[in-house]
Amino acid sequence: MKNVGEAPAAPAEELATGERSTRNRVARSILDHGPSTVAELAKRLGLTQAAVRRHLDALVADDVVAAREQRVYGARTRGRPAKVFALTDCGRDAFDQSYDSLAVDALRWIERTAGGGAAGEAAVAAFARDRIESQAEAYREAVEAAPPEKRAEALARALSADGYAATARNAPVGQQLCQHHCPVAHVAERYPQLCEAETEIFSRLLGTHVQRLATIAHGDGVCTTYIPHTTSTASASTAGRNPA
Repeated sequence: MKNVGEAPAAPAEELATGERSTRNRVARSILDHGPSTVAELAKRLGLTQAAVRRHLDALVADDVVAAREQRVYGARTRGRPAKVFALTDCGRDAFDQSYDSLAVDALRWIERTAGGGAAGEAAVAAFARDRIESQAEAYREAVEAAPPEKRAEALARALSADGYAATARNAPVGQQLCQHHCPVAHVAERYPQLCEAETEIFSRLLGTHVQRLATIAHGDGVCTTYIPHTTSTASASTAGRNPA
């Protein structure tokens, strides 16, 4: 990740290095936990809110993070939503997306070789399903080893091991699986079949219908998947929105 911000007027070199290190910690925390408020970052990193704001100002100036209104799902409470800070495309690029161009070229070749149009889209979808199937065995082992009420958490841990910085949390009549990082987000922006295949495999692994509420590829800060309790599957049809 690019280092940002030089300390003014030549204080000790160690101070400048420490500033860059802390700034990178702030950006990494946003990557791992998704769009965050100043208060959340301060609590996670053990910093004062004033210090966090100073580092965020530098990150915003370098186009590593951007401020946005917090996205609210479900009933909106009174007052303005808290401002959150999310990684920009530039900020995500600074982590591990150096093969995006190669991947897009490869999928474009598959699409074109299959004849383009509907046939090309189907060929890309077949590739996406095959790709996620090759990853899914490790996910399946983790999920099946967990009790039913812990399976979303087990899947989140398995996804995190593959670089998705995933978490699971309780939601009304279900859970939300949140992926705070997507190593293929830029590719999925061009080829949503990657997201669709992933959603299908989540449904199969968890044994219930799931619904994708948001994706990084569509401009959201976090990929969010709603997982209803198995006795409340019907509720999923009214939960959130489908970015596709």
